[in-house]
Amino acid sequence: MVDSDGAVPFDRSRTGWWLFVALLALAAAYLAHAFVGLLVTGVFGYYATRPINDRVDQVIDADAVAAAVTVLVVLVPVIALTLYAGFQFVTGLADVLGNAVDPLSLAAQYFGLGEVPASEREALRTLVENPDEFVADPRAAAQTVLARGATVVSAVASTLLFLALSITLSYFLLENDDVLSTALERLFGGRDTTAYAYATALDADLESVFFGNFLFVVVMFVVATVAYAATNLLVPPAAGIPMVLVLGFLTGVASLIPIVVGKIIYVPILGYLALQATRTDGLALALVGGVAVAYFLALDFLPQTFLQPYISGRDLDGIMLMFAYLLGPILFGWYGFFLLPILFVAMLEAVRIVLPELLHGERLTTTATMADSVGADPQDEGAVPTDDPGESGTGPTADGE
Repeated sequence: MVDSDGAVPFDRSRTGWWLFVALLALAAAYLAHAFVGLLVTGVFGYYATRPINDRVDQVIDADAVAAAVTVLVVLVPVIALTLYAGFQFVTGLADVLGNAVDPLSLAAQYFGLGEVPASEREALRTLVENPDEFVADPRAAAQTVLARGATVVSAVASTLLFLALSITLSYFLLENDDVLSTALERLFGGRDTTAYAYATALDADLESVFFGNFLFVVVMFVVATVAYAATNLLVPPAAGIPMVLVLGFLTGVASLIPIVVGKIIYVPILGYLALQATRTDGLALALVGGVAVAYFLALDFLPQTFLQPYISGRDLDGIMLMFAYLLGPILFGWYGFFLLPILFVAMLEAVRIVLPELLHGERLTTTATMADSVGADPQDEGAVPTDDPGESGTGPTADGE
């Protein structure tokens, strides 16, 4: 039974349902906490590839096929490249550090795998550094790894399962985002509610951040790899830059950090080339100086000045995002790289859209009343009706009144 004003009178059965929903919410929160790494990785994959999926969907006109193409052509190769670059970097670091520090043990502890025995670390190192042995005699190689690297094999299997589930979550979100958007709109009470305006701004900002940064990393990876490969064509083979693909990838990732950008990678490379110039005939310091100028322009000045402001989270402050990316892994672990930016954007939009009205005791609106130049505009992104009392004396309230 509903009153004339649309309100529902007190009903004990509704109280029971609220308690049941609260219990389910607690269970959902526990599951989200237990699998937070999987969830945030899947969400990152979704937002990082959604604009690409939308373009593909316009051509194919089939949500499931477009999502599958996006995941297989874009997301899976990027993840595979990331794993390859990570393995190569860890093993290269192990060769440089020798017995002083074991990067494999540090990586295992950082990713929650515990202390890996020395014999199993050696098995993993053999797997990464000498893949030809596995191709030549896969049966014997597999027996060796299983015998000496049970923990490593288990960890690798768990990692692959984790990535498969994360990719599947990204695929599910790409395929069903229209359905989920409609369901959330109904749950929030329509487009003229504060909840819908907040969700719309949050959604737009997350796409801007993750897709912009993803695109910027890919572009800088390609530019850096080409630059390092071109350098190897100019210098004698004995003085060439090793692991061009890996260093190019690391330069792309480092480019996310404002001011620092690729310096953390290409400056040591320049130091290596300068050292080689003193030891190798045919490599002059003047050539190294020319390479330094080219690196500064291609990997530093031009990207920071023209490229990064345009495609990398252009609606949000880059310095704030830098803190989110740097502090996230320190605070939460590896998945903090994705989680803290999400929390940062969620807090930012709450401050812009909800907090001023809550503090002043005013009715909630569907507009951002603070920091208009930062973050997405709900009216532009989600076709949220303008909630301006000056235009209409009967504008909607946050409760849908």
